[in-house]
Amino acid sequence: MSGLRERQKEQRREAILVAAIDLFDKNGYSAATVEQIAAAAGVSSPTVFNYFGSKQEILFALVDRADRAAVSRARLRRPQFDNAIDALCNLNAAIMESELATLPISIWRELMTFGFQSPISAGLSLFDQYLAKEAAELLRDLQARGMVRADFDADFVANFLNDHCILLFAKYVQQEAPNMDAHLAHVRQLAELVFSGLKP
Repeated sequence: MSGLRERQKEQRREAILVAAIDLFDKNGYSAATVEQIAAAAGVSSPTVFNYFGSKQEILFALVDRADRAAVSRARLRRPQFDNAIDALCNLNAAIMESELATLPISIWRELMTFGFQSPISAGLSLFDQYLAKEAAELLRDLQARGMVRADFDADFVANFLNDHCILLFAKYVQQEAPNMDAHLAHVRQLAELVFSGLKP
């Protein structure tokens, strides 16, 4: 019986997330309400709060799911790369694809308008830190494999690259006609610029 209960809980949680994505996309994140999300998910507002605590927590659950899926995919593909630039670009592309598949570009566009001191930005920065740590782990792996110099600070370089990729992502989602190929080429240029000074 507990297995059935767990499945039902997961189904309700998923229904809330799906309803939230749809409403965020249609109405905008700021305009969507928990009451609307509850109605669209076929549950009560208290049930939504029981699962997520707030609309902001729903958003963060979606971003967390997207980023963890991206990291898992990138880790699986990591051994196939024989150069640092391809490995790093693979991680960035996986993050981009997963985040844009989870939340439509209209939502990201709205989120990028929040000030740096807002609770939304503060919450999203935690995911940025998670991704920077993953990039640092990738860099340490590349160091261990002799693909980049062993004498640089992987955490510093990962944070530097992550900060710039965030700026490029913000620029990408604000474009009237976003061009993914051009964006990924820009990320590659950034990686090449950094890694040209890190070759063993």
